[in-house]
Amino acid sequence: MQKVLANAGLGSRRALEKRIEAGEVRVNGQIASLGAVVEQGDRVQLDGRSFEIVAIETPAQTLIYHKPEGEVTTRSDPEGRRTIFDRLPRPDHGRWIAIGRLDLNTAGLILLTTDGELANRMMHPSGNVDREYLCRIRGEVDNEQLQTLLRGVQLEDGMACFSDLVVGESTSGHTWYTVTIMEGRNREVRRLWEAVGAQVARLKRVRFGPVFLPARVKPGQYERLKPADHRILREDVGLKGRSLSLSAVPA
Repeated sequence: MQKVLANAGLGSRRALEKRIEAGEVRVNGQIASLGAVVEQGDRVQLDGRSFEIVAIETPAQTLIYHKPEGEVTTRSDPEGRRTIFDRLPRPDHGRWIAIGRLDLNTAGLILLTTDGELANRMMHPSGNVDREYLCRIRGEVDNEQLQTLLRGVQLEDGMACFSDLVVGESTSGHTWYTVTIMEGRNREVRRLWEAVGAQVARLKRVRFGPVFLPARVKPGQYERLKPADHRILREDVGLKGRSLSLSAVPA
């Protein structure tokens, strides 16, 4: 409840929590307790005023960013390295949430959004959102090793596998592979290759769910998604096309 009231500009969350604990807030005529949940249509009384809880559309923005190698996927870095957020514009509302991370030496697609519901659903394994990577592997990898990667290998944090693997071009002692994973565990693609004794020379994410990294978006550049594309992303993971949040309006 305090989050909904704070979003409506009725005070800070901490101040509202204190007022709820003091018994100064009522919901549908009853004194509210801390941790109470409000729903659309509820009536809240505060300072002699009455407010109705309503669902409003939340404006959201989503963009594609082409992360180059050498950038970290954090807001600040104690070592002073460049972060992906250094190059991004300020959103109109809220703040950017990175949908999945890429490690320092991995390049490619990162989706960023102000829609927390979308970010959580796309990152959670239950969302069944696949990620596709282009890998450059040193030396030779035989068919048995490839089949092992498709069947699954035991990593320190559980079983993992590539859900798809396509062999590409071989040049100068290296072979390109396109692989797909269904989760986004820390360094999962690199660890899978290392588990069969292969060495990754280059790694680039080229797709996250239905979103591909366009060739026109060069390393260090970003591109905003259209509102229609944002709605498609939400619907693709089983969410309603519009992002709604609860707020309080004078009754």
